[in-house]
Amino acid sequence: MARFSNKVVLVTGASSGIGEATARLLAAEGARLVLSGRRTGALATLCAEIAATGGEAEAVPGDVRDEEVAQALVRTAEARFGGLDMAFNNAGIVGDMGPVEDLSLDAWRTLVDTNVTGAFLGAKHQIPALRRRGGGALLFTSSFVGVGAGMPGMAAYAATKAALVGLVQGLAVEHGEAGIRVNALVVGGTDTPANTARGAGPEALEFIQKLHALRRIAEPEEIARAAAFLLSEEASFVTGSAMAVDGGASVTKT
Repeated sequence: MARFSNKVVLVTGASSGIGEATARLLAAEGARLVLSGRRTGALATLCAEIAATGGEAEAVPGDVRDEEVAQALVRTAEARFGGLDMAFNNAGIVGDMGPVEDLSLDAWRTLVDTNVTGAFLGAKHQIPALRRRGGGALLFTSSFVGVGAGMPGMAAYAATKAALVGLVQGLAVEHGEAGIRVNALVVGGTDTPANTARGAGPEALEFIQKLHALRRIAEPEEIARAAAFLLSEEASFVTGSAMAVDGGASVTKT
């Protein structure tokens, strides 16, 4: 039996990269999906492709900074599929890079609002739905940048990704008794449109690859498999965890 048969799963940032790869994997394993992202056309295409293979997916385009979008995602899950079992709050941005002293307040706020406030809004509206379902799982996408490693020019991004681990730990303690598990993926460099490695020259790409013990960056499907594990009942005793899926970047010092 498929791990996610008849499970209703919400995925943000699903129009590309890790979110898209995870949506495809979950659909192949029987999940009924509510997908969100800012690229309306890409979401529609993804939903159509999932439907063509016998799956079910509903698109709710929007920005995770908008509380109405967070509410609409949960309403859609409950109205179309009868409830919500799991949510992968994956949406995030790298934002403007550079020394903190050169970063504008608007750039800082955009990063925090997207990566941290967006996660807060997701959890705020998903948790009551999971309680109505009798429990479930929440998952967030953090990064080795900010959790175990620092990178020049990325202090603001690192701050937001570190904040997610604190959010996960607090939520896990608050809602464990209700049967709600809450975890984070601490991902390494991944070949996605949002990743600064994409389009980098040979020297820059080689530098990024050498930050990882495996001397390469991940494919989105590799991160998706880890996400599916933490959402599934295979991880039934895992909560409050920040699981490294980083190719060894957090331990590499050479």
